[in-house]
Amino acid sequence: MQENIDLKSQDASDSYNAGQIEVLEGLEAVRKRPGMYIGSTSSRGLHHLVYEIVDNSIDEALAGFCDLIDVMIHADNSITVVDNGRGIPVDIHPKTGKPAVEVTLTVLHAGGKFGGSASAYKVSGGLHGVGLSVVNALSKWLVVEVFKGGYIYHQEYAQGKPTTQLAKIGPTEKSGTKISFIPDPEIFEDTVYDFSILSHRLRELSFLNKSIKINLTDERDNHKETFLHTGGIQDFVIYINRNKDCLHPQPIYIETTKDNVQVEVCIQYNDSYTENIYSYANNINTQEGGTHEAGFKSALTRVINDYARKNNILKAADSNLSGDDIREGLTAVISVKVPDPQFEGQTKTKLGNSEIRGIVDSATGEGLTTFLEENPAIARKFIDKSVQASRARDAARKARELTRRKSALEGTSLPGKLADCSWKEPDLCEMYLVEGDSAGGSAKQGRDRRFQAILPLRGKILNVEKARLDKILGNAEIRAMITAMGTGISEEFDIEKARYHKLIIMTDADVDGAHIRTLLLTFFYRYMKPLIENHFVYIAQPPLFKVKKGKDIRYAYSDSELNKILEIIGREKVEIQRYKGLGEMNPEQLWETTMDPANRTILQVTMEDAMRTEEMFTVLMGDKVEPRRDFINLHGKDVRNLDV
Repeated sequence: MQENIDLKSQDASDSYNAGQIEVLEGLEAVRKRPGMYIGSTSSRGLHHLVYEIVDNSIDEALAGFCDLIDVMIHADNSITVVDNGRGIPVDIHPKTGKPAVEVTLTVLHAGGKFGGSASAYKVSGGLHGVGLSVVNALSKWLVVEVFKGGYIYHQEYAQGKPTTQLAKIGPTEKSGTKISFIPDPEIFEDTVYDFSILSHRLRELSFLNKSIKINLTDERDNHKETFLHTGGIQDFVIYINRNKDCLHPQPIYIETTKDNVQVEVCIQYNDSYTENIYSYANNINTQEGGTHEAGFKSALTRVINDYARKNNILKAADSNLSGDDIREGLTAVISVKVPDPQFEGQTKTKLGNSEIRGIVDSATGEGLTTFLEENPAIARKFIDKSVQASRARDAARKARELTRRKSALEGTSLPGKLADCSWKEPDLCEMYLVEGDSAGGSAKQGRDRRFQAILPLRGKILNVEKARLDKILGNAEIRAMITAMGTGISEEFDIEKARYHKLIIMTDADVDGAHIRTLLLTFFYRYMKPLIENHFVYIAQPPLFKVKKGKDIRYAYSDSELNKILEIIGREKVEIQRYKGLGEMNPEQLWETTMDPANRTILQVTMEDAMRTEEMFTVLMGDKVEPRRDFINLHGKDVRNLDV
């Protein structure tokens, strides 16, 4: 039965009507919701603007028309990107009646990457046609110069709108495109570019595209780096493993093209206990993997087991080696160039093309089988390491089962020294990992027992970077943390079982405290990484100074804050206490300064770049001394508040 609705008779208090439906014209939507297009307006989004421009130049290189890209950071934090490609078209677009370059810069989903076989690009990372227009929309100003057909074409924009007409300003023998822009401070929290962040991405692109030379110049301090890696992803793997001891000097490199899909795979084993697989599709880092990564893993597991059985290294009674065992100590880069990639989600972090799995599986299987047959000594090293990993994994499983049985016999699954909270809702609860029994005692007395749990840690935990899981599970402090969190670790980790959604590391503000904090972060990164990825891990910031003048008591968290306090209250008759440890604070002080949600400062641990994070943990916590010494020599001058 159809019901007729009298719109006029609706309740006048219902104020939601057509007049409240906002229609955003042109690039207004980008400025209104920038996070939808660049992820965020923080440092990550700021640097993403540069990547969008550079990716267009890379697409020109993939099409065979560009081999040089210059990126410049100017003194005012504006950016210039120049390439020697074909140049954005400047002729009149038939549908809009405007120059094609203006359409590209002002219209979302306009570009040369949509036309299928007629497209200007057979392989491209920027598939949505929003890159240039989004950068334009989020810039205070943008200037484009196109070198094409013997002339220079120039046009200027402000906040996404053209302020001049496209003009022919002079002759040139060059070809290419030059984009200059400055991020809009109305959009971004901070508009200062970080050279190291840009250099990391540009270096990555040079590895993935071995014919391209990329120059990065910082005019703020006259620093320049050039990236050109003719070895491609082979150089990439060597670079990733540069601070590790490898089982074979030269990486295994596999390259093939099938059904217009280019596949490159490079692997090298080292003596560490973790795997590092980095996969890319059309230069995009597919952090969540996808069909190309699944095909690689399947082939690797199959080929290693087949070789081990064929050569009687694994006997008939032996179980097959698992994929986890085989990938222990593996560094691999997988790069595919796909004409029509299907990414899962706008973030493009997982490749979904079903046909790619078989192509990568076949390529990896054939190439790796040939290598193992031709290099039996190296093959034996791979398998011996995998067998050792399998034995250690079995020992770790038995240790976990023993821990579970012991807990069941004791009638409780929580460690005895944990002072738990009374609330049971994980999203409301937090656990403090506190250095030392003394500080742990103060924290237990000073806490809010409803939602704050305290787990004191005695001494320094094991450096998990140098140990396998079976040995790690033998460490009492690590077992206590695992049990208290309730998530399990490694492949058994389940974040849905987390008993606390805030895990706060609270250590002394000295060298030992910093070391303990680093050991804990290394453990979480290696074996409970989803805690960091889901923003569950925090670092407490206890005060460094207590400043007392009469009855006026204040706390300072840095030298600069101390000086500001002294400027306010004066420097005469002032008592200054420098806290060497948390144990020097009584429960009330610890609550007031470090644990009270209304007053405390806690730092959230994030992991925006997995590869840079991996490199840092390897340098700081790995076996090699030289990289650590080089790091200290480079950054030692920047250290503050180092106790001698």
